Amino acid sequence: MKMLPFGKTGIIASAVGFGAIPIQRITIDESTKILQKAYGEGITFFDTARMYTDSEQKIGAALSNVRDKIIIATKTHSKTYDDIMKDLETSLSLLKTDYIDIYQFHNPEHVPQPGDENRMYEAMTDAKKAGKIKHIAITNHRLDLAHKAVDSGLFESLQFPFSCVSSDDDIALVKKCEDAGVGFIAMKAMAGGLITNAKAAFAYIWQFKNVIPIWGMQHMWELDEFLSYEKNPPAFDDAMKTSIDNDRKELSGSFCRGCGYCMPCPAGIPIPTAARLSFMMGRSRFEQFLSDDWAEQMERIKDCKQCGHCKEHCPYKLDTPEVLKAQYAKYIEFKQA
Repeated sequence: MKMLPFGKTGIIASAVGFGAIPIQRITIDESTKILQKAYGEGITFFDTARMYTDSEQKIGAALSNVRDKIIIATKTHSKTYDDIMKDLETSLSLLKTDYIDIYQFHNPEHVPQPGDENRMYEAMTDAKKAGKIKHIAITNHRLDLAHKAVDSGLFESLQFPFSCVSSDDDIALVKKCEDAGVGFIAMKAMAGGLITNAKAAFAYIWQFKNVIPIWGMQHMWELDEFLSYEKNPPAFDDAMKTSIDNDRKELSGSFCRGCGYCMPCPAGIPIPTAARLSFMMGRSRFEQFLSDDWAEQMERIKDCKQCGHCKEHCPYKLDTPEVLKAQYAKYIEFKQA
């Protein structure tokens, strides 16, 4: 397995990272098998979060016996000193460890600073002094906040959406992190499942020597696929460039990345899926979305309460109600075709 230095942290980690969001959807026996195989094949970087239900528990169950040989990155979504400390203790217990390698503020709405009223940053520094975390980090979906975080010099790594459909501005952020010695973790490397050419997605990110992508995997065949690319890195050829250019044209602008920060919806609309359903139906097997159950869920869009919650919480500044209306129209059109 190719290993990469992670910013100025001193960490050397596998160039293929494991994103643990999907293992929430499988049993602990299944997750143990895939996590242990990932480690056995050389993956040493595992990313999770306190808010990913039982994801931390599953990593702890599978990998606690090799704790000193892996890098664990987890996150807290809490907004106060006491709540961050509580989250940290919960994470340590579930992960069966006495320290976290990379402890991240989980998509905060501002860049935490020393001296802030809620003492969020002080929670991190006190935890680091106590030896419970090794590196202070941050994740975000907003480009402006990501730049502020890097410029602040307060964080040793940044996690940010980065994929083959990312913009030139996103690439500039990756370069800034490289120059500043800030580790870069690429989330959404498959654009939340909308990129279907995994080989092209892998080959594109493989070009960036300071980026560790966390590929989300819940099936053994997915792990095997990414391991095969690492063992025989695919060349980033003209066919891949054409495929990526087509994806960029289709996915440019106001497409939902499926981050889920808009939830919960008071009208019961499954926003992260409903807001990008036409893309998913065009890029994967669509029969599942023609069921009566999905028809009922899409009908809920007509009951939107215009409360503004989804729009206010979208890190990509989408007009979510309008996006949903457009997706509903396309869904009806698709069903009638």
